[in-house]
Order: sequence, then C-alpha cells, then structure tokens
Amino acid sequence: MRTVEEHQAIVLAGVEPLEVIEVPLLEAVGQVLARDVVAPWPLPSFDNSSMDGYAVVAADLAGASVDVPVVLNVLGDIAAGGDSSAVIAAGTAVRIMTGAPMPAGADAVVPVEATDGGAERVTFTAPVSEGACIRRAGEDVVAGETVARAGDVVSERTIPVLASVGLGVLPVRRRPRVIVISTGDELVEPGTPLTHGLISDSNGYMLTACATAAGADAVRAPRVRDDAEAFRAALDAAAAEADIIVTSGGVSMGEYDTVKAVLRASGEVEFAKVAMHPGMPQGSGHVGERRVPIITLPGNPVSSFISFELFVRPVIRRMLGFESLFRATEPAVALEEWHSSVAKAQYARAVLEVGDDGVRRVRPVGGQGSHMMAGLAEATALVVVPVGADRVEAGQTVTVIDLNRETP
Repeated sequence: MRTVEEHQAIVLAGVEPLEVIEVPLLEAVGQVLARDVVAPWPLPSFDNSSMDGYAVVAADLAGASVDVPVVLNVLGDIAAGGDSSAVIAAGTAVRIMTGAPMPAGADAVVPVEATDGGAERVTFTAPVSEGACIRRAGEDVVAGETVARAGDVVSERTIPVLASVGLGVLPVRRRPRVIVISTGDELVEPGTPLTHGLISDSNGYMLTACATAAGADAVRAPRVRDDAEAFRAALDAAAAEADIIVTSGGVSMGEYDTVKAVLRASGEVEFAKVAMHPGMPQGSGHVGERRVPIITLPGNPVSSFISFELFVRPVIRRMLGFESLFRATEPAVALEEWHSSVAKAQYARAVLEVGDDGVRRVRPVGGQGSHMMAGLAEATALVVVPVGADRVEAGQTVTVIDLNRETP
C-alpha cells in the first residue's frame, strides 16, 4: 500500500504547464501570468489634481488669512480628460477637477471647500504648500517598472494596474480541458425519479464543479453503463480532446468494476491501494495516442471528493502554471474526540472556526462514512489524522486542510 504523498508524486510525474495563450483582461482573472508585465509609461502618466479645487501658484497665497484674503482671477476650467495646454501666471487661478491635468505654471491645488467657490474670481483665506493636492507623474509606477511577474495570479486587485499600463490581453497558461466520466448501471440524471436500486449521478456533477473551481475548462461526459465497449467508446472520445480525464467508480474489486478491467488491459494505467480513508482504491496513467493523463477515482462520493482534492486538483494547478499546488494546511485544536484507522491517514470532514482569541478550532461534521454527503456540504476543512494514530482527543492539536484557502 502506498502513501498519499507517493501517489501524488506519481500522478504529477511528467505533468507540465500548458502552452501560453493571450486572453482578454477579464477572462484572465484567476489564471497565472506567463510573462512579466513591464509598464511602458509612468503612473500617473501626467501631473494631475487629487481634488476638485483651484490650481494656483503657491507663492500668491503666502499671506492669505481670514482678515487679509487673497482674491485671484479665474482663467477658466479644466475637467478630467480636458485640455492640458492651459498656462497660468502669478495672480491667476484655474478651476480644476479631480484627475484633470495640471496647467503649466501652477504648483499647488486648493480644495474648493477652502475657498468661496467663485467662478470668475475666487477668494482664499489661508496659504497653501507647494505641491499640495497634486499627484505627480510616476509617483505610483515609473516607466520600465515590472508591475506583475510571471507566476503571479491575476486577481481583481491586479486588474487595475494591468489595465492602466495598457494591457487589453494577458499572456496566461491555457486552461486544461478536463473531461469527467461517471460509470455505473445504477446512475441516472439528477431530477429523474428514482426507483429502487438507482441513484443520481452526483459524482459527475461534483467532480465537474470541482475541476471548474480549480480553474479548468471542465466537461461532464454522459454517464456510462457498466459495459466494457461503452466505456471504451467514452474513453476514446475523451482522449481525443481532453488534457485530463477523470473517472468515478469501477476501480475496486467488484465483479462489475469495468473501469479497472478496461484500463488495466491497456497496460498504461496502474491501480493501487493508497493508505488513506476515505479513498483507498486509486488509479492513474495515460490513454490514447496523445497519452492523456487519466486519474481514476473511487465511486463513493466523499472518497471521490477527497481524492480529487489530493490528486486531481494539483495536476490542474500544475498545468495552469501555479507554483503552489496544494491547499494551505494549518494547526487547529480539536473540539471533540473521534476514532481513526491506524493503518491509514484519515481525512475527516470538519468545520473550522476561529475564536475571538484567534485560536483555530475544528469539530467533525456529520458521519465520516464515505457515502455521507450531507456532512461534506457543511465541511470547510479536512482534518488529517496521520497513519499510526487510532484516535483524536478533544483538545489535541491537529493538522487541517482549509478548503476555503487556495494556497499557503
């Protein structure tokens, strides 16, 4: 029986980031930059006002006070995006709006609320410092500065600077196309009335959703009966267009475990027992002329979910170009006790809470059976109980995988 870490190394072996493509700026959110981005111009690209007010020569207001106000002629207005050719001389002012370019000759801006708001003549009752309320060209980013680096994840916070340096498209790694195949005579489409012995294909939908959330272009193939020819046909179709194939079910020791029987005959897919609960039966390898990676997951829904987290999600992230492949782990204090298998690492569904004292605490949720989906829906974390431990005590510090955090 191999360890989880050994199986992760096997499924990741030979997997490389996909080719670089250019996508529209907003389509790149959540993807990894493939090249550095260098600013071709400074930000701001010109001196501009940070306030609605009046552009002035600071020296003109040196003696201004309530008792001795200074009155200047207003030459005109400059709006944001307006004409930047205006020139003021000593003894004059220009009304200016936030973001508007500074007129030549002006060296300060007085906010409108510090004046009488005059349109032709304006009164000032206090001096102003040179440079006040001016955003200088290049004070944020200088021309030639690297504003984003290869390997950075494009987020809603990086979009403004990327747009500001003129990028309408970004170089990113192509999203891997993941095709999910569910197998089993017992499966029916969700929404179909169930008769005795039938179940809805929850795994197909769950795994497709998981792959989409991980950043892939995921497709759920039509469910496949426990029939070797039907599975081969579905596999051939998927191998023609997928970057990763994920199957659910048919990998145990049963008489009708079609996935295992067909793929084992190919000689390029290996099946193994992994020392984990839930999710012990696993398989991986390559199929088709394009040698598409295939990862076969067990059919019980919780086993399938946890197996996806541990083995499929890291492969997707590597293809996307992420440096960090695994979710964050952190210590937390167990609020309850529960039993575990000494021979296997347990991945217990749990709710992670952070108290007012900043301490992270976890409590197991729902039954821990591999078929129990209600607890999975509530879980926000997985508690990793290592091989060799037969129980978790209340108050014990445990290792937790935070399902709400992408990376460390």
